[in-house]
Amino acid sequence: MNEEEMRKRLEVLRIEHRDLDAAIEALTGAGATDQLQIARLKKRKLRLKDQIALIEDYLIPDIIA
Repeated sequence: MNEEEMRKRLEVLRIEHRDLDAAIEALTGAGATDQLQIARLKKRKLRLKDQIALIEDYLIPDIIA
């Protein structure tokens, strides 16, 4: 996967992360009683966050000052 593909993948992951956040917020705001579904969405959101961080770390190298 080259850098351009990684940047595109990063954008897709960020959009999906935002969508999951909105879905979780909507379910909790509506007083949803399906805690299992909410927990699964939160878990998926955390996995996305980890993937985003991994790609960002690769794209943005550490700079020693």
